[in-house]
Amino acid sequence: MPSTTRTFGSIVFTVRRVSLILAVLALLAPPSWAQNGGTVAGTIVDPLGARVSGATVKLLLGEKAVKEASSNADGAFTFDVLSAGRYRIEASSPGFQTRTSDPMFVSGSGRVTIELALPIGPLEQNVSVTAAATSVLPSQIASSVTVIDSATLDTLAKPDVLEALRLVPGAQVVQAGQRGAVTSLFVRGGAANFNKVLIDGVAANDIGGGFDFSSVSVTGVDSVEVLREANSVIYGSDSLSGVVSITTRRGRTRIPEFTYAIDGGNLGTMKNDVAIAGASGRFDYFSDYSYFTTDNDVPNNEFTNGTYAGRFSVALGHGTDLSGTIRRADTNYGSPNAILYYAVPDDSKQTGDFTYGAVAAQSQMSDRWQSTIRFASMAQNTHYINPSPTGRPFDPFGFGANYLGDTVTITGANGYAVTGRAILDYGGLYPSLFDGHTARNAVSGQVTYHAGAMLTVSGGGRFENEQGFTQSGGASSPKTESERNNGGLFGEARVTAGRMFASGGLGYEHNAVYGNAVSPRVSVAFYLRSSTAARSNDTKLTFNAGKGIKAPSIYQELNSLLPLLPPAQATALGVGPVGPERAKNLDVGVEQGLMRGQLRVRATYFHNTFDDLLEFLGKNALVQAGVPPAVANATPFGAYVNSQSTTGDGLELSGDAAFARNWRVAASYTFLDAEVTEAFGAPPSTNPAFPGVPIGAFSPLVGSRPFRRPANSGNLMLTYSRGPGQVAVAGYFSGKQDDSTLLSDAFFGNSLLLPNKDMDKGYAKIDLSGSYRVHPRLKWYVSIENLLNQDYQAAGGYPALPITIRTGVSVTLGGASAAP
Repeated sequence: MPSTTRTFGSIVFTVRRVSLILAVLALLAPPSWAQNGGTVAGTIVDPLGARVSGATVKLLLGEKAVKEASSNADGAFTFDVLSAGRYRIEASSPGFQTRTSDPMFVSGSGRVTIELALPIGPLEQNVSVTAAATSVLPSQIASSVTVIDSATLDTLAKPDVLEALRLVPGAQVVQAGQRGAVTSLFVRGGAANFNKVLIDGVAANDIGGGFDFSSVSVTGVDSVEVLREANSVIYGSDSLSGVVSITTRRGRTRIPEFTYAIDGGNLGTMKNDVAIAGASGRFDYFSDYSYFTTDNDVPNNEFTNGTYAGRFSVALGHGTDLSGTIRRADTNYGSPNAILYYAVPDDSKQTGDFTYGAVAAQSQMSDRWQSTIRFASMAQNTHYINPSPTGRPFDPFGFGANYLGDTVTITGANGYAVTGRAILDYGGLYPSLFDGHTARNAVSGQVTYHAGAMLTVSGGGRFENEQGFTQSGGASSPKTESERNNGGLFGEARVTAGRMFASGGLGYEHNAVYGNAVSPRVSVAFYLRSSTAARSNDTKLTFNAGKGIKAPSIYQELNSLLPLLPPAQATALGVGPVGPERAKNLDVGVEQGLMRGQLRVRATYFHNTFDDLLEFLGKNALVQAGVPPAVANATPFGAYVNSQSTTGDGLELSGDAAFARNWRVAASYTFLDAEVTEAFGAPPSTNPAFPGVPIGAFSPLVGSRPFRRPANSGNLMLTYSRGPGQVAVAGYFSGKQDDSTLLSDAFFGNSLLLPNKDMDKGYAKIDLSGSYRVHPRLKWYVSIENLLNQDYQAAGGYPALPITIRTGVSVTLGGASAAP
């Protein structure tokens, strides 16, 4: 309780400070009588930012056009003397697609400026939020970014976000079991904890970068964006190989929109979802709750997830949008362990609650100046219990029994096989308990200045307090805990010069554990030939280079050299704190537009190096890694040090097409050449059944591939729509992967280890979904998952989800028009 009390006390204190700041912003807003009527002004541009003259621009109030104008020679337009209300801009021009802006509130005295880009083809996306400090069109950035919008999530009809992540080029989604099991994301050869995860701008990672995607449902999600590069310039620690940003929907309609959906299927699967959304005057709101449950298809593997997502916003004065978001998930999971390796399920259970909240004020102080202030808070709690030992007791040494699974035969994709009984549960006190807690409160601010059409400059800073602990054995047991105060500053400039779009930035990070670190980043996109309304077959060259950093986990921090030594001895031996893990990213690519914007193909080569990675080394290994013998011998058993490195080189090929009005297809293929280049951890193990074959029992050996990162992978999504009906096929394909069984036999031996290379077999996971709108307010949908009934789990020993069929209906009431 004391840690929890301190956490919530800190939240309350920080909320009060942020509320005071926001109140001051509201007071600084000019009064409503300062002008006679509101104004909407802006420019219409093409995908590369060139001004579009003669475009038809309509001002929409609800669904009705209340004013109309044409953009001038500079692409500019103005609507003035407007009454207070919520407006949208619709723009069209010959040769371009029509585009409508998001709703914006205009006060009776306010001025709102907007830049609206008209796409040439149907494939162009609105903006990217992770590649730069401010939202920017994908056509004007070089970064490798994939945006999965709410329409794609609805088409897939899956209950969780992880299934959509399978569509990201260069990314591998690995589940340690069926639905609800720990789910990891590997990007371009990086580890699972190398990705910064943001939920409405809230850093959601555990301390040390870990994140489990199994608890993230699609409830209330508007978009999922994945940046496949480091961006520690803006996001600080934990962004070594990628950034995942999840955004909650906003209410948009004047008439409140109520939606209820229910579906069910085999394996005891059922989901209920209820949502309400709308907008009125200065206010908009969105609130969504879902409850999902399934038994899966093995004993002790039930999973439930209750998720709430909300977003509430108000326009302050005439230039500030104040928005609050909240996401809460409560999960229960029966954990049968790697049942294919034991032939009996464990009786363990795990519960978790995850809360992410933010309050943000975005202010447009003038046509050139914008600012953002955000308070973000997260809290994660997990509780694991193993009530009693599972398996048959076995005590060959007389020191107490361990518990064995049944006799199994394990066959790898490499053709090797072993037969025997593995230790399922170790001896000790039961029930066995494990608790984990993480809390983080952060305040950040950012200012952006548009110096002109050629230059935009942004800068900002962040302060965060994070606390966490792990505890084994119940409330009376000692905790392994840590508290850190961290901060960071960044600066970024974006330059537009003709057909070149460049950005560069520098981030400074201060972490309570490793001290100070600096991360640079540069990104350049250049068009050999640019798109116009008459000629849309553009050719784009891209270049990106940057560095990323990651902090250690609490366990790594407290088991590194410095905490393990007496302070006087550490000082005498010159031992300092553990350093950050580091990454260097480089990629070059080419992107080609074809068929007047209906087809885009891309090829990108990437080279990633991950250095100073933490690994636990025994005393002898510490000496081999360069630690002085006096330091190594002063530790009880060994310590974590920055001694490992890996590389990830590869090629991404991808394409998107929209043709014949009814068809949409996206596909990608990734070749990854990843390698462990340096490691001093556990020496190679050997299994007498495979003489002369070195095996990494718990981690990969130098010169081999990191575990669970296939050399070949790809994905495909094909959608056909006609009238009220739609059908989609989504597929993910993975080649063989290096891995380990991670098993000890009854005598603590290696007889159940398989050679690592190509141990996990390749697989193809194919899903089919469809929907039909029976009535404008009633939709029937169906989802068939794992259509080929393949064993698609990449992690060995965990059973895959068999073919599952879910079908249901959703009904929508109200929400007839956009809010005025």
